[in-house]
Amino acid sequence: MMMYINDETIERFIKEDVPYIDLTTYVLGIGNEKGQICFTSREDTVLAGVEEVMRIFDKLGIKTKKFLPSGTRIDSGEMFLVGEGLVSSLHMAWKVSLNIFEYCCGMATRTRRMVDKAKAVNPEISIVATRKCFPGTKELSVKSILAGGAFPHRLGLSETILIFKQHVNFMGGFDNIPQTVKQFRINACEKKIIVEVENESQALFLAKNDIDGIQFDKIPAMDLRVMVEKIRKINPNITLIAAGGVNESNAHEYAATGVNAIATTAVYFGKPSDIKCTIDA
Repeated sequence: MMMYINDETIERFIKEDVPYIDLTTYVLGIGNEKGQICFTSREDTVLAGVEEVMRIFDKLGIKTKKFLPSGTRIDSGEMFLVGEGLVSSLHMAWKVSLNIFEYCCGMATRTRRMVDKAKAVNPEISIVATRKCFPGTKELSVKSILAGGAFPHRLGLSETILIFKQHVNFMGGFDNIPQTVKQFRINACEKKIIVEVENESQALFLAKNDIDGIQFDKIPAMDLRVMVEKIRKINPNITLIAAGGVNESNAHEYAATGVNAIATTAVYFGKPSDIKCTIDA
């Protein structure tokens, strides 16, 4: 899986854990020996971060001997990455690589489970992950949700037009949105305009007023199903997104409402995957 992450970021990952030297390996005097590093999953996992760890290997002079790409589903006990190099380099790569794997594979695995549960109900639905990942982790987080079968909701504020209540407070109220949108279409004619709503009356009002999409915030799935049916009768082509409180446990309920997509933050937070690392002669 290709995703652009620059060399500066890869080097920063290493530098955070190895500010100068690996003091333990240096004091033991074993750094110039040859060794092998192997990563194995202790549970069924979706891989993510493999290509980034291989770049860490390359930076440290470690030769990759075997790997499985990000996005691969593996079984418990399956080995997925093997590298060979100097013991000093292997120990420098050890924990930063393990941390990337445990967190990224955890995100990818949670994403895959959620995607599978939603698509079992509605094969046409899309799971999209919000931009609410922990600051400084966006590149690896986006890589992980892609590996799990989801897509980014919006990678940043520069990417899409999504009007929230916080914007409406400065637009003269909800009723002024249609008039404001006319100017939006002139200024950003190639972009869709999506508005977040909190109730049925707001949604029906927008469906009648030339909005490209509606995002529903924290509306129960049973209520949302009724709203979607009403909106589709008014505008069958409008994009509808369920957001707020959607997670692995209820994704199937929201998928059954008929929305086009589910926006979620839940995939970013949870238990890391259990990954084993060995370093041997």
